Amino acid sequence: MDLSDAPSSNSMDASITGLRVKQHRELESLTLTAQPLKTLKYFMLGFGQCLRQFMAKGGWLVLLIMLAGGIGMLTITFGGPQEEHIQELVRYLQFGLWWLALGVASSIGLGSGLHTFVLYLGPHIALFTMKSVQCGRVDIKSAPYDTIQLKSSPSWLDRDCSEFGDPIFLSQHSSRVPLSRILPQVQLEAILWGIGTALGELPPYFISRAARISGEKLEVMKDLDSSSTEDSGIVANRLNRIKLWLLSHTQYLNFLTILVLASVIFFSLL
Repeated sequence: MDLSDAPSSNSMDASITGLRVKQHRELESLTLTAQPLKTLKYFMLGFGQCLRQFMAKGGWLVLLIMLAGGIGMLTITFGGPQEEHIQELVRYLQFGLWWLALGVASSIGLGSGLHTFVLYLGPHIALFTMKSVQCGRVDIKSAPYDTIQLKSSPSWLDRDCSEFGDPIFLSQHSSRVPLSRILPQVQLEAILWGIGTALGELPPYFISRAARISGEKLEVMKDLDSSSTEDSGIVANRLNRIKLWLLSHTQYLNFLTILVLASVIFFSLL
């Protein structure tokens, strides 16, 4: 190493330190009252850079949604020719968020074992089926969002069948509505509820995936390993072995097997 390089490196470090001190002093003096034009200039440059980074990460979609929401709120507040369409869109959004939230609540349970299929979706399907059979027609909804929602009941629930018109599906003794005609009337809320349950299962999935990647053994596997060594009866040991096998071979199970094991509601209804 050449000793002549030492003074040059020391002088370079000193110049860098001097530049940092000078920059720090300029930042302290850069205020809106002392240098308003320069402060606004740097603010606009920094804001533009942050906006470009935000838009590059998909922020344009968020801005578009916020813009549409703002226009909708202004239209509803001050009125206008599009007010009726905006209100219709709001009803659809409320309908979708309601059934999605019920699906998420059914998955997470909030520590109470809450199952919103039994409390909301199941009764809604049953009430609609009974009303359709009673009236002999399925076009009793005023709109797709005419369902059970928060603090409101569907409009068709308390209406008389004569208000919907003559029955369409008739048999010799009573009305008989095909199942294939009832399903399209309730499938939208059922699909939204199912999507909500899938969204509610994502947090434990990511937690389990992170634990698997880190190499940690799940507490469930540890408990099953310890309980399998204990003498707790033939039936209990057999069940523990089945659970242990399912947990250890979950990644090898195909889609249909997982679907059958997840269909708790279907088998309980059978």
